[in-house]
Amino acid sequence: MVDGCAICAQADGDAELLRTEVWRDAHWRLSMSTEGYTAGFSYLEPLRHIPHVEDLDGEEALTFGPTLARVCTALKAATDAERVWIYVFGGGIPHLHVHLAPHREGDALNSAIIRGEVIDVPLPSGAHNLVSTEFAEVPSDEIRATLQRTRELLDA
Repeated sequence: MVDGCAICAQADGDAELLRTEVWRDAHWRLSMSTEGYTAGFSYLEPLRHIPHVEDLDGEEALTFGPTLARVCTALKAATDAERVWIYVFGGGIPHLHVHLAPHREGDALNSAIIRGEVIDVPLPSGAHNLVSTEFAEVPSDEIRATLQRTRELLDA
């Protein structure tokens, strides 16, 4: 536990964060918002202080996927949601916490991942391409260089 970390404080930090604990196991804790715009908005967080998703190691790394699937399945059933959206922002409190948002058609949630005004362009597959009206696209040579560098790092 890290002093001053509201998530490390667990139940003692819940009131400040407007949430309450729902479940825990040896490595993970699920807390749920006590206020908000959608029922069941929750947070999956490791009990051990792990700052960001890229810092996952040990048992938390081994159990992350199965635990995430388990709590999302429970949230989907408990809220009768169409799906559970998953957000990991990495800002705010530097203690990994995955935002879990049960989503139903017509609720307050937003699927846009680009800031500002966007145009939703349907694709033949049924997917959607979000096109910003405010930001220029990253040059394709920069995208290709990033793609190649990522491959090299993962293959090393």
